[in-house]
Amino acid sequence: MNTTKIGWIGLGNMGIPMAEQLIKADYKVTVYNRSKDKEASLIEMGASVAGMPKNLVNETDVLVLMVSDDAAINQIFNGADGLFSADISDKVIINMSTVSPAISKEMAALCQEKGGQYLDAPVSGSVKQAETGQLVIMVGGNETAFERVKPILEKMGKMAVRLGDIGAGNGAKLAINSLLALYTQGLAETVLFANQQGIKTEDLLNLLNNGAIANVFTKIKGDAIIADNYKPAFALKHIVKDLNLAKAIGLDSPLAKTALNTFEAASSKYGEEDLIAVIKEVKG
Repeated sequence: MNTTKIGWIGLGNMGIPMAEQLIKADYKVTVYNRSKDKEASLIEMGASVAGMPKNLVNETDVLVLMVSDDAAINQIFNGADGLFSADISDKVIINMSTVSPAISKEMAALCQEKGGQYLDAPVSGSVKQAETGQLVIMVGGNETAFERVKPILEKMGKMAVRLGDIGAGNGAKLAINSLLALYTQGLAETVLFANQQGIKTEDLLNLLNNGAIANVFTKIKGDAIIADNYKPAFALKHIVKDLNLAKAIGLDSPLAKTALNTFEAASSKYGEEDLIAVIKEVKG
């Protein structure tokens, strides 16, 4: 068994399969999640459970966070039973959530004051890539800390790359997710335009998936459109959050403005569905 003990906070659609990869790699993993029912499958695999975030600090060497937004991160660190209520000396805290560079810089500075290390390490990929350990992991932070935890990251992803100082990973992820939003809306509009020309969705996607712009995303989301299946691998409400985070740090291009307007309009009706549900908003 690997001797590094890992604490994990956040067991959503991505957090569970990512933590599973570490258990399969023989790491001792202790988990915490507000919704206790989500801990069950990991307990069956051998994970331990902590009653609150601060308990993880005492029981582990490296802590991984995979939660929804800046507010959740602030609570995990600064809440009454949060990480900062324990001694984080010599701990490495890896925040793999998609959050703002600002919250990472704030938490990193506080971690350093308290003798710990912080890395922002968001991921590119969805549930399928998490389940197979094929995520792409982009990291900001101290190089020594990154090298210390790189073997852990490589159990969850096919590549883990340090891009620069704190916030660099977050910035890269927001850039990627901005493109994801543009592409998703573009795919939806293309399908609907083709339908207007009498072309079946299946036939269009067959052409796309065998052409020069074929990609995994088109295949997966195309299949979802055909099946009328909008079960969330990546909920539409989260792309709205990410576009707003990107806007806050300077994204102001014409396409980005259009995408934000479209996804915001869709969010009230389809926010809990997969982001490709934007096709229903575009269709009207």
